Amino acid sequence: MKTQQLNTSDTDLQAAACILKNGGLVAFPTETVYGLGANALDPEAVAKVYEAKGRPSDNPMIVHISRASDIGQLTPALSQRIIKLIENFWPGPLTLVVPKKAEVPDITTGGLDTVAVRMPDDKVALKIITLAGCPIAAPSANLSGKPSPTKASHVIDDLDGKIDAIVCGADCRVGIESTVLDVSSEVATILRPGIITAENIEAAIGETVEFDPTLFADGQGTLGLNGQGGLGLNGQGEMNSPAPKSPGMKYKHYAPNAQMTIIEGQRDRVKSEIERLKVLNERIGLKVGVILFEEQAFIEAAHDFFSNLRELDEQNVDLILAGALSDKDGVGFAVMNRMLKSSGYNIAKV
Repeated sequence: MKTQQLNTSDTDLQAAACILKNGGLVAFPTETVYGLGANALDPEAVAKVYEAKGRPSDNPMIVHISRASDIGQLTPALSQRIIKLIENFWPGPLTLVVPKKAEVPDITTGGLDTVAVRMPDDKVALKIITLAGCPIAAPSANLSGKPSPTKASHVIDDLDGKIDAIVCGADCRVGIESTVLDVSSEVATILRPGIITAENIEAAIGETVEFDPTLFADGQGTLGLNGQGGLGLNGQGEMNSPAPKSPGMKYKHYAPNAQMTIIEGQRDRVKSEIERLKVLNERIGLKVGVILFEEQAFIEAAHDFFSNLRELDEQNVDLILAGALSDKDGVGFAVMNRMLKSSGYNIAKV
């Protein structure tokens, strides 16, 4: 398959929308990461997304809409809580998991009776969805398990020749995927953390927000948060559920080609240990890359983390040493969620 590389002109966006209308696949920018779009109501089109990405079939898609009112196509009823969330955070990087209508194909939802929906805050994405005239299922536009794409070049590297078109727009503004909030049951629960934090959500709806316990485990029920906002052992959490309710809950994600180790502890000790390990590994002939953000630079870390992983892959490093962020901050917690998955929960404490 030859993949068209389109720009953001009206003519090219119309071409992208036409491909989507006709059951094809188009990658396009959003404010979070690049998404790989297909008509969410066309089972055959959605099946092509799973095939192109190499994505497990029980990993649900996030459905993107261009008008808040379009959520009515996907779910039978809106609670006051959902309306408040839409009013406060859409368009923007918040995905809502809601009961689905029968018209939404099971393949789009990973076989679940809920559907994940968001309205992106990106003019190009919104225009493509509007022109296509249908909700667009759009997981991240990368090969499954690889770092999420925040630049058009990342999409080209992973999916050129596998999809119909790539809309080459600007670099993504946020840099990590949306917060996923399950509002299908009594207690609002964060399934995937993002730049919209629990504190932001609680302030908007006046309710306590919980976290899914799988966010505090490594998939084997061993490594998680220790109750003081630090990384420790808690024996809690279960990742082996038959069907994850959100992308990023069950399967290995965001992995660079190199082995990656997170160094966690007091800041000066982290810096010293990274330098010590870098020198030690370079002496035995390994090429070492370092990811170390400023201590409180959580927004910058969110923006740069996936891009840094991609750059180190391009440099063919053998080992990545990354300094842990404080997960007491909501955005820091979201970045650490990605960092832990990228490293396979490989942590050294100092």
